Amino acid sequence: MPLISESDRQYLIEHFGAMKRPVRISLTTDDECQTCSDTRAILDELADLSDMIQLEVIDRTANSAAFDAVGVTGAPVIELTDVEGANETFGIRYLGIPSGYEFGSLVEDLMMIGGGESGLSDETKRALDGLEAPVHMRVFVTPTCPYCPQAVRLAHQMAFYSPNVRADMVEAMEFPEMSQKYGVMGVPRTVINETVHIEGAVPEQALLPKVLESVAMPA
Repeated sequence: MPLISESDRQYLIEHFGAMKRPVRISLTTDDECQTCSDTRAILDELADLSDMIQLEVIDRTANSAAFDAVGVTGAPVIELTDVEGANETFGIRYLGIPSGYEFGSLVEDLMMIGGGESGLSDETKRALDGLEAPVHMRVFVTPTCPYCPQAVRLAHQMAFYSPNVRADMVEAMEFPEMSQKYGVMGVPRTVINETVHIEGAVPEQALLPKVLESVAMPA
């Protein structure tokens, strides 16, 4: 039985028709992952909706090198890349299944990369252009959190625009050790460069100073 309803399929087919360049979804799985099969099913259905979406599946169990490449203990891990030119990686990842409200985040990310525009303000772009140190954002979420996609979306927009920014959506229940490490008691919770923490979803003009603060603080 399809996971995406027929009405949603028709909407997405039309939505993806605006994509200007192809996007690769790289999915890393392993044998102990409880949500990998459902994640694969969701991504298979998405890839079937547009020739602009390509799916690559890496079995970590069969390919031990995938562990080092992903740099994360656990699965599923989804990374979005450009399949044209240098096969550019944008630092946009999903740690855990993009279900519930986060399915919408994945769709919007595909459209953003496929369209080539971050949607950020000129002020934010100028500030990100001036980054002289790397930024790593982890946005902890749950599938039932209606406010989480806003936080994920904004972090991924910054990662898409700036080569100095990486942003991970982390499904808090699927990665409990990481959630415990970063003191996640509620979602969304954004951790920037190990030093700055944000509770809740904040607008672009509020996130940007936190990003700049994280670069200025010692790790």
